[in-house]
Amino acid sequence: MATTTVTPGTVAPAEETVKKAPLELTPQAIAKVREIMATQDPLPAGLRIGVVGGGCSGFQYSMAFENQGGMMDKVFNFEDLKVFVDATSLMYLNGCTVDYVESLEAAGFKFENPQVKSTCGCGSSFQV
Repeated sequence: MATTTVTPGTVAPAEETVKKAPLELTPQAIAKVREIMATQDPLPAGLRIGVVGGGCSGFQYSMAFENQGGMMDKVFNFEDLKVFVDATSLMYLNGCTVDYVESLEAAGFKFENPQVKSTCGCGSSFQV
């Protein structure tokens, strides 16, 4: 856990920034998120990555822009890109790598998660 030193007369940051993230974003993913963020008005504070119930296999990944983190969020910095993850999603994302892939057939974010036991046929949901 990171510690914060507060000089008298200043305000401590509202968020905690953890040094070693339990998930990774590749340089391609970071670049694509920044590119998309730049088109948003107002400019979001960061990216939320999470796991939600749903899909054929039980869980789905979610990504959305956030203007501020929640009280129970962990905040990770990837080359000054803030990524917010809630505590419940964090246990499912431990060891996960998020990449951005472009091919002739499709382009999109790809999650490589060592905790996944199986995925559905379309690949949009998973089971742990």
